[in-house]
Amino acid sequence: MKQINWSLVTVLVAGATLVAPAATNTLKRIEPLAEPCKAAMIVAEGLPRLHLNHVAFDERIATNALSLYLNMLDFDHTYFLASDIAEFQERGAQLTDELRAGDVRFGVEVFNRFMERVTNRTAYVAQLLDRGFDTRRQDSYRWKRKDAPWAANEPAWNELWRRKIENEYVGRVVAMKLADAEKAKGKKGKGLMGWIKKHDDKKVASDEDDERADPSLAPREFILKRYKQFLTVLQDSDLEWVLQRYLMAFTMAYDPHSEYFSPMTEEDFDISMRLSLVGIGALLRPEDGAAMIERLTPGGPAERDGRLKAGDKIIAVAQGDNPAQDVLHWPLNKTVRLIRGKKGTKVVLTVVPKSDLSMTKTHKIDLVRDEIKLEEQRAKEEVRVQSAPNGAKLSLAVVTIPEFYADMKGQQQGKHDATSVAHDVRAILNTFSTQHVDGVVLDLRNNGGGSLEEAVELTGEFIGSGPVVQVRQQNDVQVLVDSDPGIDYAGPLVVLVNRLSASASEILAAALQDYGRAVVVGDTKTHGKGTVQSLLPISEKLGALKLTTASFYRIAGGSTQLKGVVPDIVVPSILDSMEMGEEFLPNALQWSTVDAAGYARDRTLQPLLAELRQHSAQRLAQDPQYTVHRKLLQRAAQHANEKEVSLNLQTRLMEARQDHEIERLQEQEDEEITVGKEKRKKNDIVLSETLRILADLVTLEQAHHLAQTTP
Repeated sequence: MKQINWSLVTVLVAGATLVAPAATNTLKRIEPLAEPCKAAMIVAEGLPRLHLNHVAFDERIATNALSLYLNMLDFDHTYFLASDIAEFQERGAQLTDELRAGDVRFGVEVFNRFMERVTNRTAYVAQLLDRGFDTRRQDSYRWKRKDAPWAANEPAWNELWRRKIENEYVGRVVAMKLADAEKAKGKKGKGLMGWIKKHDDKKVASDEDDERADPSLAPREFILKRYKQFLTVLQDSDLEWVLQRYLMAFTMAYDPHSEYFSPMTEEDFDISMRLSLVGIGALLRPEDGAAMIERLTPGGPAERDGRLKAGDKIIAVAQGDNPAQDVLHWPLNKTVRLIRGKKGTKVVLTVVPKSDLSMTKTHKIDLVRDEIKLEEQRAKEEVRVQSAPNGAKLSLAVVTIPEFYADMKGQQQGKHDATSVAHDVRAILNTFSTQHVDGVVLDLRNNGGGSLEEAVELTGEFIGSGPVVQVRQQNDVQVLVDSDPGIDYAGPLVVLVNRLSASASEILAAALQDYGRAVVVGDTKTHGKGTVQSLLPISEKLGALKLTTASFYRIAGGSTQLKGVVPDIVVPSILDSMEMGEEFLPNALQWSTVDAAGYARDRTLQPLLAELRQHSAQRLAQDPQYTVHRKLLQRAAQHANEKEVSLNLQTRLMEARQDHEIERLQEQEDEEITVGKEKRKKNDIVLSETLRILADLVTLEQAHHLAQTTP
């Protein structure tokens, strides 16, 4: 096939100038309510009264809400002009007063202005693409624009968009060149082209069907289609859609987990909660106009399949073999509805990998919708043989806890066989005495939480009776206690966490760390969500409020909010280089403290930590597998810190080939093998080092015990 020299085809026409399209009078406009909005009045009244922090509904909230609303609409600061922002800010201080009166006209006016700007820019994108780009010159684009100023005037606006679209154009050309190179080598399904080799026992969406290989979606058509799609989504919006976002800006001015649900989104909230049960098994959140994978639910179709990763972005959804529907810039609830479906049916997702800065590299992942199998969710154990530093062979158990599950209804009815993670783990621990297990790893990676009561009971299986966590509601602090003096496992213990360990996971890890009962290993910190939300229905016609009403505190007194749990020994995963965690959310509640609860700390472990850290650092420095792992971390960190990308085609091709090699290394690290009936990573670098740390701990504790008992 004839190769096209993209850098020559796209040279700028000498002397050509572009004129920004004039505003059109045929724009669709949203009309505000003729009468006061009751939902707005209830939000204005309920927020200061019911939210945990009782913050006044004042000018500060109004200013914050305005900023959030503008960023919801124009997340990368490219559509509005600085003059628009200045005009909006003149009214910003009075927005809370307007909301108390049920006046939401301002929110509608801002949305209508935004629609004008999007219409203008969509036409301008077509002009830019028709004109072409000189991809041979050295130029760059600031792709991280969440904190960038809006364009000061129309010439600056046009130049910003020239760079923005050229970045997307170059990214698209690079993706197509890589696809051509893969095909020329006769390869399918490696790296950027998919995962066929890894999943050759599955029916995988073919690369020939991938958007990159479709000649009808060359760079110009691919990019223009996206912008026309965004405009269509806006034009399909109604007043409820606009009010949902406007009122949510006020709730999120209190904290990022407080939300207003319109009647439709209240229903969709239930749908999104059930997405992990009937669908693909993924928690989604909006990010850069796409539906980003926040985490995968253990036992769900996506997690079992293995191709979809946290941080990947879904931009299109197809039902079975039907054409894909673009979902870029769709409301998240609409995307969720499209992904859900009947059990046993196929859904095909077009995904942008988390490493792609240009949002132009895509691959397709086909999944069969299914319910999560309970057995997949439940705690599991695996006993491995590990060599100790002195050469002795140790039996070390890995207990994986995907979530803190519980059959609440069954427990309330007093059923002895009601499902419970604490019950399951206790049964596992009781087998270790007969198996002669020398040490235990509790694997809480990717565990987003669950039942608070289960976290308390599970903590009690490793300690005697005592406090586990403190819960503050308004000015009242309650201490939740494990009252059972019995200990199910008293041996050496390591808790493994990562950036996706949240809520109940953080409670368990923090308590065992505070008691000096376990060594915590993993990413530099856990997620840092130390708050509790309550759903407060308003009425069937007005929706509901989801408000933060409580917060968690460690027994030592510090909150798990924002800071999370900091491991005793850091062995980072790829997630540690990504913007994941409470600290990356706007208006996250600050870390705070309460008085420590009365508890007795075991001092045995503390003197051993320095030696454990030293041994781990020495091993990792000499481990060739960890050297490869470190390359992954370094490239991921580089991606996260890059604010600008080159617009030179050759430079981008070189970078893409480097990323392709990094992706190959990532594939090797993620490769799975079957052990018995279970699948696990073939090269789980972090877990391997955690087991070596546990082996060190067993050896040191044995030596410490021997020293104490020797006369």
